[in-house]
Amino acid sequence: QVQLVESGGGVAQSGGSLRLSCAASGGTFSDYAVGWFRQAPGKEREFVTDINYNGHDATYANSVKGRFSISRDNARNMAYLQMNSLQPDDTAIYYCTASWCAGNRCDVAYWGQGTQVTVSS
Repeated sequence: QVQLVESGGGVAQSGGSLRLSCAASGGTFSDYAVGWFRQAPGKEREFVTDINYNGHDATYANSVKGRFSISRDNARNMAYLQMNSLQPDDTAIYYCTASWCAGNRCDVAYWGQGTQVTVSS
């Protein structure tokens, strides 16, 4: 059982930056791909980004490509989401995930409790 705890959310101005952290415990962190999803008020939860087990391959939603960057530190059981050039549409609860991957298929196995990000215009 893997526990994921997000931190670093808060309020930022449009054009500003925030860095989210995800602390993992209770499992072998490097066994999992790590990702971030978000859910804005009144909208469905959506994929933001993920990174593979060794940190060498990342994917991004088109809406955040070039602005957000995911990274991980397996030695510290940590993952990070650097968010730059924030826009009001980035306002959402951000969730950290850990996924099992086999070949090109990954399934989310664990979710964090989420951290609120609010971007003011």
